[in-house]
Amino acid sequence: KNTTTLTLSLLLLTHFHTHTFNNLPIFPLLLTNKHIMTDKKTYVLHLSQESILIDIKENITQFQKAKSEEDKQTQGNAILERLRKTPGELTEAQITELQNDFALLKKVVKDLSKDVKKLEKELKKRAAADERRAQEEKELARVMPKIEWNGMVSGESKFGIAPMHQSDDTGYAPQIVEPGVLSAKNAGQQVVVRARVHMSRSVGNLCFILLRHGMHSIQAVANADKSSQELVQFCKAIPKESIVDIYTTLTVPEEPVSAATQKDIELAIERIYVISISEKPTPVNVQDCMLSEEKAKEIKDFNTVGQSIRLDHRYLDIRAPAHVSIFRIQSAVGMLFREFLLNEGFIEIHSPKLIAAASEGGANVFKLDYFGRDAYLAQSPQLYKQMAVQSDLLKVFEIGPVFRAENSNTHRHLCEFVGLDLEMPIKNHYHEVLQTLDALFVHIFEGLKNKFAKELEVINEQYPFEPLKYRPAGQNLILTYPEGMQMLRDAGEDVSDFEDMTTPQEKKLGKIIREKYDTDFYIMDKFPMTVRPFYTMPDPKNPKLSNSYDLFIRGEEISSGAQRIHDANFLLEKAEEKGVNLEPIMDYVKSFRYGGWPHGGAGVGLERVVMLFLGIPNVRKVTMFPRTPDRLSP
Repeated sequence: KNTTTLTLSLLLLTHFHTHTFNNLPIFPLLLTNKHIMTDKKTYVLHLSQESILIDIKENITQFQKAKSEEDKQTQGNAILERLRKTPGELTEAQITELQNDFALLKKVVKDLSKDVKKLEKELKKRAAADERRAQEEKELARVMPKIEWNGMVSGESKFGIAPMHQSDDTGYAPQIVEPGVLSAKNAGQQVVVRARVHMSRSVGNLCFILLRHGMHSIQAVANADKSSQELVQFCKAIPKESIVDIYTTLTVPEEPVSAATQKDIELAIERIYVISISEKPTPVNVQDCMLSEEKAKEIKDFNTVGQSIRLDHRYLDIRAPAHVSIFRIQSAVGMLFREFLLNEGFIEIHSPKLIAAASEGGANVFKLDYFGRDAYLAQSPQLYKQMAVQSDLLKVFEIGPVFRAENSNTHRHLCEFVGLDLEMPIKNHYHEVLQTLDALFVHIFEGLKNKFAKELEVINEQYPFEPLKYRPAGQNLILTYPEGMQMLRDAGEDVSDFEDMTTPQEKKLGKIIREKYDTDFYIMDKFPMTVRPFYTMPDPKNPKLSNSYDLFIRGEEISSGAQRIHDANFLLEKAEEKGVNLEPIMDYVKSFRYGGWPHGGAGVGLERVVMLFLGIPNVRKVTMFPRTPDRLSP
């Protein structure tokens, strides 16, 4: 006899609501896979619709009640006939196999009977859940009524869920004030505030609502003695993350509100309307995303929200005030970069990101189809900004996306990041570029410190960091690569003057420099030629070294640059030495054949600058929607 094994896997989809597709109902599925195994072949029975189990329920019952094998076979055939009418369930050969193997058929029917019983229990649970949900919705409708615009305009409706905001002519046009501008000096004023509900709590006839608006927060209070019990109940029922309009008279609290940024002012709720209601529960709790590591450790049995889950729901994670502030700092770095260079006579350019050949060479490039031929995503604007200089645009900069197909899952690597690039003619020496970079970064650091102190304060509460140490423009540390390698050798590292540093060695050197020179920002000059691109100008005194440099913050590289080769023949010679085929980018080479300006420049990673300035341990925390080897969404 054949050895028969039946295995059952059961998956219940727990979303009980009926959805529609093209106005047709889509019902929840009960997915059951039955692997019917014999020594000859394996059949897989996919009972993927509840309707199948419901249809054969009576046949299964009759099968079990039947006294004779003939009656059982009749009911078994009826079951198989139903499955025959269901596309994709069983082939004719499989049905024939089951008809001819009565023992196997009995085992299958027995298993199906178990599924029917499970389904019946599940349907009862669903019915009970639907009943509870109906009661909850009925209660919610009582506590949280939907209202019309005219009631909001007249003030007749004191609370409720507003109609959808569609920018139509409703007459509802309050003069909304942002919480961040309010303080005790505004006490007594009547204003309308729009913000998110961060959390609420009730004490007797009072309901306290902590509201969030970007980096700022403010407390609102509903008092049943001054308004109504119904308004207080409404406030209690508003889900977290909902957006509300609050009509209020501003008051000074008896004690500063420690949980809010606006500590000396409070909103006495007179009217409150939900402009957009949040579903609940949220996939991640924004309050959890706001906790520092230290505070999270203090909470008993607290489960830290993992980085992957945060990134899956990044639009919620970013709502944490520290994260909002991080992106305000990121914006500020770009603004200060642009501001400084424009004042220095640079112009902003926009180079193509779809290119015919890899801009940096190598395999770390994204390849795609471009109308039947190969194209690539630009690894940098390098070639184009050099061509822009030779086009007599002279001093140029660009802020734009950079793509690197590097399968690196480190704390500082991204497959797509924002590049801050500049290129400029050299008059006498490539150190003119270093002087520009030195002054540029001091301008950025000073601008962040002086103009964005509030953002830095908010970030520091969740991600404590030491202020960056740097020197005035023109006085920042510049050391050569051989000097840096000697420092590492003195500290016990086995390094060469002509090989690249590892990341741990970079960090170790940063600590040594911090201890010796009391600075977190420095420039390393004269990198070995072997670790630089083909277009880098060699050092005229030592061809093993180059006129190239990197900039570092807290021991990690944020920028790389060099004097570029501006002679076409010399460029071809150096490319040949490195085994680089310049045929696909001959337009770039030709740009130097008709009089080439001596020039140099640098490329800066925006996200790395923000990460290291703030002392944040992972670049994903300062990237809005990170693109890494394992992440392409959201």
